[in-house]
Amino acid sequence: MSEQVTVNPMRTIRIDKVLLSCGAIDKDLQKAKKLLEMISGMKAQIIASRKRIPNFNVRPGLEVGTRVTLRGEKAQALLKRLLAALANSLSISQVSPNHFSFGIREYIEIPGTEYQRDIGIRGLNVTVVFRRAGLRSKLRKIKTGKIPSRQHVSEEEIIKFMEDKFQTRFN
Repeated sequence: MSEQVTVNPMRTIRIDKVLLSCGAIDKDLQKAKKLLEMISGMKAQIIASRKRIPNFNVRPGLEVGTRVTLRGEKAQALLKRLLAALANSLSISQVSPNHFSFGIREYIEIPGTEYQRDIGIRGLNVTVVFRRAGLRSKLRKIKTGKIPSRQHVSEEEIIKFMEDKFQTRFN
């Protein structure tokens, strides 16, 4: 008699979304928006401030950045390109529970991306969010539920997932 090892489908990890973001104001904001649209192939969203921060001259309603959210196969394909810009290497300090983030100093480091004179030289931030099945019960509007802490994706699980799927090295 052979025993079959079954994998619990509620424990499998998957990439929920990849967020690209750029902070800028005025003319630089349009350049940042154009950059994110060029890299992602999707329309970028402008982010407005909700708080007043006097030290940085930020007031509510001031447009302070832009972002794009990618999901599914398109997100994974873009993530491979973005990791290639960093030689497929990340620091362990960039990993947090449920996500990891990294920055790219200059967009021309991304393979297949050429310099655009109207954008200039600028960088961007990338955040990759992970999830397990069952998170919807916490996020839905009606009859919300609680999910236990074991349902969150730990830092060790993220590191193992990235090493297996994307051959990423962590220092």
